[in-house]
Amino acid sequence: MSLDFSIPFDFKAALFFGLLTTLQLTAICIILGSILGFVLAIARTSQSRILRYASTFYVALFRGTPVLIQLFWIFFCLPLILGIELSNFTCGIIALTLYMGAVTCETFRAAFNFVNNEQYDASIALGLSYRVQTLYVVLPQALLRSAPTLLSNCTSLFKESALVSAVGMSDLMFVSQNISNRTGHPVEVLTAAALIYFVIAFPITRAVTVLERRILNHLAI
Repeated sequence: MSLDFSIPFDFKAALFFGLLTTLQLTAICIILGSILGFVLAIARTSQSRILRYASTFYVALFRGTPVLIQLFWIFFCLPLILGIELSNFTCGIIALTLYMGAVTCETFRAAFNFVNNEQYDASIALGLSYRVQTLYVVLPQALLRSAPTLLSNCTSLFKESALVSAVGMSDLMFVSQNISNRTGHPVEVLTAAALIYFVIAFPITRAVTVLERRILNHLAI
C-alpha cells in the first residue's frame, strides 16, 4: 500500500474539530489545575500538620501514578461512587485538573522558597492579613519565578491530553484514530496529528527558553 499524504487534508474539518476540543480541554485544566496547585502549595507550606500531610499525600499520589489509570478510575469508578452520570469531557477535566494541580503544586512550592523572609516579616509589620499577603506579596513573585516551569507544565498537559481518547472523548487523537481506521492509512493521519501537536507545542517550548533567560537577566539586575 502506497502512502498518500493528501488524506489528512480530506479530513481537515474533523481534525480541526478534534484540535479545538483538545485546546478547550487543555485550557480549562490549566486554569483550574494552576489554581488548585497554588492552594496545595500553600497547604504544603502551612504550619498545620494535617494540611501538610494531606497535601503531601495528594501530590505523591497523583505524581506517582500513571495519568491513564487516574483517567480510567475517574471515568469508571467515580460515577459509581457519586451515583451520577459523568460525561467523558467532564471526566477528562477532573482527571487532568487533579494531575495538573499536583504538578503545579511543586512548581509553586519551589517558587515560594525564593520569597525572602524579610518580605513576610514586612507584611506582618504592616498588619497585612494572610489573604492580602498571599495575593499581593507571595503570588506575584511566585508567578514570576515559576513562569517558565508553568509553561513547561502547560506543554506537558497539552500532550498528556491525548490520553482522553482512551475514554472515547473526541479530541485530536481520538479523531485521528477514527480516520486511520476508516481510511486504512494510519501512517499519514497519525503523522499529521503529530505535526499538529508539534506545531502548537514547539513555540511554547521556545517561549519557555526566552522567558527563563529574561527572568534570570531581570533578577540579576
